[in-house]
Amino acid sequence: MNSTSNTSLTESCLLVIDMQNASFSPEYPCYDAAGVLERINALTDLSRKKGLSIIYVRHNGSAQNEYIPLTHGWELLPDLVVRETDIMIEKTANDVFYNTDLESGLKAMNINKLIITGSATEFCVDSSIQSALTKNFDIVVAGDAHTTADKPHLSAEKIIRHYNWVWSNLTPTKGKIEIKNSATILKELDK
Repeated sequence: MNSTSNTSLTESCLLVIDMQNASFSPEYPCYDAAGVLERINALTDLSRKKGLSIIYVRHNGSAQNEYIPLTHGWELLPDLVVRETDIMIEKTANDVFYNTDLESGLKAMNINKLIITGSATEFCVDSSIQSALTKNFDIVVAGDAHTTADKPHLSAEKIIRHYNWVWSNLTPTKGKIEIKNSATILKELDK
């Protein structure tokens, strides 16, 4: 199902979706939150060293009275390592491309490949992956660097495993999609 592509590192960027305080509330603990945060920080650190752009996406849920800008819940997690050179974008829907300048910005930077991480697996991460595929980006999902909380009918761990499987079986329009663990991505970035 995956087509071949020869995208170089200079045509890649790391996308970190909705790693905000409100997504990691004590009432709804995310699966392996500390591990996911550690892996994202490792990916951003090496990506910066290799010259990749890092894009942090923050959800603005003012219309739903949640994730309200400049509140604690809207802020990125305090242990997330963010640098001044990183790019910040704000979104108002699950899909990071909807009503944002992300697609045009990526094209202007000649980015063809997205390494995707973040929260929540079945909402914004999934919507963004599906949308990116229809825009012909090559995608690498860091399969152990996205997370969610348990739902009444399914554990977070099962949701994550399920979506990793779903994404690995999607039929892209042009690009390709791969699910890799963070250690593999780090090894490939460090070549």
